[in-house]
Amino acid sequence: MHTENTFFGKMGRILAIDFGAKRTGLAVSDPLHLIAGALDTVATVGLMTYLKRYLATNDVELIVVGKPLRMDGEPSESFGLIEPFVARLRREFPELEVVYFDERFTSVLAHKAMLDGGMSKMRRRDKAVVDRISATIILQDFMESRAYDEMKKKR
Repeated sequence: MHTENTFFGKMGRILAIDFGAKRTGLAVSDPLHLIAGALDTVATVGLMTYLKRYLATNDVELIVVGKPLRMDGEPSESFGLIEPFVARLRREFPELEVVYFDERFTSVLAHKAMLDGGMSKMRRRDKAVVDRISATIILQDFMESRAYDEMKKKR
């Protein structure tokens, strides 16, 4: 079910998850892994059901989960909620690679993006919008980091 591209070969999308106790932001890449786009914000209690439905109908090859870290690089307290979710994700979808990616500052960057984009004050208060934008930032940063690593390998 991979997307076929004669130049780049087979590529599925990358799904990013900004996991939260109440709500979870989701973002997805284009098939070539160049652009991240906001997908949805889902109530965390219904997240696994949503993911099962989404993954059954979309070609995803990798899931990136935001890893909340403190300034010293150690996992924050909220990581304790994420670990069991990721373990379940890996059990439910053993064919998919699931990786963590540093999510420090994504909420700050999301708020800045909303301000810079001229979003209304009322819309900026919508935490679901912040969650989707945070997931998009996690995914875009992940893809840029991976592209940079690939570039360094070729030197």
